Amino acid sequence: MSQSPMAAATVTAIGQYGVLSYAQARGCGLTKNDLQRLVRQGEWLHPHREVYVVRSLMPEAHRLDRLRCVALAAQLALGPPACAAGRTAARLWGMRGLEPWDGRVVHMAVPERKVQRQLAGVELRGWDVRPEETTVVGAGAGAGAGAGAGAGGGGGAGGVGVRVTDPGRTLRDTLPELERETAVCLMDSALNQGLLREQEIGALNDAMRGRRGCVDVRRWWGLADGRSQSPLETRIRLICRDGGLPPDELQRRFTDSGGRTVAVVDFWWEGARLIGEADGIGPHSAPRALARDRERQNALQRLYPGVRIVRFTWADLRRPGYILALVAGGGRATA
Repeated sequence: MSQSPMAAATVTAIGQYGVLSYAQARGCGLTKNDLQRLVRQGEWLHPHREVYVVRSLMPEAHRLDRLRCVALAAQLALGPPACAAGRTAARLWGMRGLEPWDGRVVHMAVPERKVQRQLAGVELRGWDVRPEETTVVGAGAGAGAGAGAGAGGGGGAGGVGVRVTDPGRTLRDTLPELERETAVCLMDSALNQGLLREQEIGALNDAMRGRRGCVDVRRWWGLADGRSQSPLETRIRLICRDGGLPPDELQRRFTDSGGRTVAVVDFWWEGARLIGEADGIGPHSAPRALARDRERQNALQRLYPGVRIVRFTWADLRRPGYILALVAGGGRATA
């Protein structure tokens, strides 16, 4: 039994974060009058010309799929070879350290000759991105690098995925726009997640040669460390380095007498016998996680009685002198 036009359109939209193009909707059997009625009744949104979003299928604002939804809508409106780029691409790859997404604006790259076209909620970059510098994330990722349908493309079995610049190109485009701390956060995150390998940094810097900010970016790569597991860890490390008190080791492993791991800590200062932990908002604030943290800290202090532990939060970043005083004092705040 064949699906009704509305059911077919809904299936297509489900595979595309609630988004579908005019051509896809018509291909499912919906008429122009159907589309006008759906928009008029508020069941569908019409963010761009020939692009629709099924309101009931729009992902919740705090989810990554919401960003994919907005980016895909812009991609379908712009057509090939548009792709998500810059900060939007970094967020789609899960690189951590940028300010929270505002829920509205996405950054898209189009060839310079197309940059004159404007779309609401879209910041266009006139960049010529080579096909090998893009891939597809999300619903249509199985299509392979550089794939994805334009405004006239069909939904296909898995829907259309979001075209996005690859991690290296994303970093090349994004890092020059950032201040040092945020840039190093992205570098650390990309290395930590395996999105970029250390041996690829040289080629990335070479590709940026002559571009605005390339000298700063090259210097910042010397500060990057893929062992950092959060932007808070990165920022604390930079404060300590700038203050002449860099940690001797990151992700230091402590074991018991049987060689079993008791804890892996964020920072370790050997001379001071000092452990530093970065407590960000999130997992550490959950009761169960707090209980585990206490158990781990108690085990550390029982097995390593000469070790002191200090904990840093996001609020401490506003007073770097306090962080440096704690480290310099071996965990004891100094006046």
